[in-house]
Amino acid sequence: MSGRYSRQERFVPIGTKGQQALSEAHVLMIGAGALGASTAEMMVRAGVGTVSIIDRDYVDLSNLQRQQLYDESDVTEQLPKAEAAKQRLQQINSDVLVHAYVGDADVAFFEQILSDESIDLMFDGTDNFDIRFIMNDAAQKYNVPWLYGACVSAQSLSFFIRPGKTPCLHCLMGGMPSSGPTCDTAGIIAAASQVTASLQVAEALKYLTGNEQALRDAVVSLDLWENTFSNMNVASMKKSDCPSCGTLPTYPFLAYEAATKFAVLCGRNTVQIRPQNGKVRDLEMLQKEISNRVNMTKKNDFLLSFTSEPYQITAFRDGRVFIHGSSSIEESKKVYYQYFT
Repeated sequence: MSGRYSRQERFVPIGTKGQQALSEAHVLMIGAGALGASTAEMMVRAGVGTVSIIDRDYVDLSNLQRQQLYDESDVTEQLPKAEAAKQRLQQINSDVLVHAYVGDADVAFFEQILSDESIDLMFDGTDNFDIRFIMNDAAQKYNVPWLYGACVSAQSLSFFIRPGKTPCLHCLMGGMPSSGPTCDTAGIIAAASQVTASLQVAEALKYLTGNEQALRDAVVSLDLWENTFSNMNVASMKKSDCPSCGTLPTYPFLAYEAATKFAVLCGRNTVQIRPQNGKVRDLEMLQKEISNRVNMTKKNDFLLSFTSEPYQITAFRDGRVFIHGSSSIEESKKVYYQYFT
């Protein structure tokens, strides 16, 4: 046996039949950063037929430490990540059809692509829970499985969410978390994203080649620095009254009022961000998480202000955030998700 996929076809659980199934599959990558780029490359090398990628950002010098699809020329050209990924992936495997979407993975995007396209599987390569919870509800509504993945510092977390069979993200978390560490506040080593991508892709290959009996019903968590590993079975956490996947779902995160809202404040060179459902922000926890990364300028009972050049950022206890120094919503989104998940 010879050819591009010969070594993969020699792996008995996949074989030629599984390889044919991969060639007919269409996967959707949400985010083309460290995690999304790695999973996209592995799936393209594995011979998946169609890969669609959405990302709103462009390639920055700080990405090259871990985002392996990109190089210095992409930084110089400030290419959008989705487009740069498409170009590189097509060089890797010209038999794979790659679609690039430069923009936000918002409710409108999910509603359109999941109703218009036959998507077999989605990958979470995003950096915030706003998109993850929209993705989760869209997956339940359109019956599309998705692979949750998160990596920060030296830690990795992954879980395969299958509508009707496993708990969904809403079941597991109970709702949108108010805050958490990000790559910008806690850093990340490339190995963490690579491990997470490998765990996601392994489950994807099982599913797409018809080996569902080999799938794990557990959340896998690793800390590569502290050498810890956990494999927690969460099957019992599926809730019949979950508003996202229960017996009477309402898909709350697909509703307008649930979305994080961005608005330019007239004449102030400032963008206001209002999180979904008016969640209250823990300013003390936020200060603890970011104090060693930014210059704190003000803290009282109502707000916390800090500088992240060239921006002044003010977080209010009622959940709102002001990004001073820009009237661009796209630019402000990038700044916002560096500090608020």
